[in-house]
Amino acid sequence: MNNKDIIKKWVALFNEGNSDGISNMYHEYAINHQVATEPVNGKAMIKKMFQSEFASADMHCIIENIFEDGDWVILEWKDPLGLRGCGFFNIVDGKIKFQRGYWDKLSFLRAHKIPLPTE
Repeated sequence: MNNKDIIKKWVALFNEGNSDGISNMYHEYAINHQVATEPVNGKAMIKKMFQSEFASADMHCIIENIFEDGDWVILEWKDPLGLRGCGFFNIVDGKIKFQRGYWDKLSFLRAHKIPLPTE
């Protein structure tokens, strides 16, 4: 499976809300840094993050573009609610070692009717 196909599989598991399957795509010591939040370190914590996120919102990723350059894959996405974002994935030996995601957290919270954080 090439790196682009790995991310297509990641999207399919994400759209299923499959925290077990998606977490198995990460390296044991992976880092997932969604820039709107603090980095999440390690496969076990990434699984917990996805469990929490899938429980709090009905998320769906629609692929707009996938670009591959060596060990890096860039995913441009949108969702049915009009949100857009971009993810960068570093893939080593068939596993995601590092992920960084860019999206607007305030728009996400409002679109999913999740209470806004208080200061």
